[in-house]
Amino acid sequence: MIDRRTLLALGAATLAAPALAQAPFPGRPIRLVVAFPPGGPTDVVARILAERMGRDLGQPIIVENRGGANGNIAAEAVAKAEPDGYTYLYNTSSIAISRALYKTLPYDLLRDLTPVSLTAASPLALVVNPGLPPRTPAEFIAWVKANPGKFSYSSGGVGNISHLVSFLVLRHIGGDAVHVPYRGTAAALTDTAAGNVQFTSDTVVTALPLIQDNRVRAIAVSSAERTPLLPEVPAMAEAGLMPAGFDVGAWQGILAPAKAPAAATARMNAAVGVALADPEVRAKLAAQGARPTGGSPADYTAYLTSEIALWTKVVQESGATAD
Repeated sequence: MIDRRTLLALGAATLAAPALAQAPFPGRPIRLVVAFPPGGPTDVVARILAERMGRDLGQPIIVENRGGANGNIAAEAVAKAEPDGYTYLYNTSSIAISRALYKTLPYDLLRDLTPVSLTAASPLALVVNPGLPPRTPAEFIAWVKANPGKFSYSSGGVGNISHLVSFLVLRHIGGDAVHVPYRGTAAALTDTAAGNVQFTSDTVVTALPLIQDNRVRAIAVSSAERTPLLPEVPAMAEAGLMPAGFDVGAWQGILAPAKAPAAATARMNAAVGVALADPEVRAKLAAQGARPTGGSPADYTAYLTSEIALWTKVVQESGATAD
């Protein structure tokens, strides 16, 4: 027979269960897995946001770098993580490109991960070795078209956005050049400065020190409008290097495991909004050449779907493959 004290204890436990289930999020530190090595532009932006979001959430966001395989190592880790609302992926546009670039992946982007928020976008700059004739987009177009197949351009790897942006430019202007892939954009940019290849595309913030030192010359940027970091450099669409309305960049965002609690992802989305509205954060992002984006999970879902469609088509047309 159960005595009165046991019944009271059982009753108290029953009453406490809903209270525990409804404990406010977050109740402990959050893990943010960055898909690229520490110190790079993606990592820097992620840490700026993580610090400010942590203050808003009342819990620290611990950044964990898991680079490799074009971001797929980190994506797989988060896709297979416990969906408890305490693990997130800080990803870039490479995640949409990878879906087309790899024939098989150990995770399904649309099935195994759920969008939380876009965070920021950084345009790319088309740059040439400064010892070459082109100084303007018109001169670049004429120079490439007058020398079909004679010049080469570098990228951070086959299917990397730095490869695909240069490919799109060449296709639009009717130019022909040899693609030379590198293991990362740093080497690709350095070899452009050294004259081993003639031109490349890289994020503005990465290329900026070399542009300022006159080691490479900026021809145009891939955003719809000029960037404040290079106000004299035209946008590609403005300059005739791409069609009107062209706006492509190395965007960033946050994803969660597919079955993460909706309340947790909603709270994380709100924290992103608070961070992006902070003038200090916006100033830090601007210094990195990053434009705040944000938006709802639904906004990110729609954008991700459109980016997958765009890059799937571009990858197929370029013939790029990682397999």
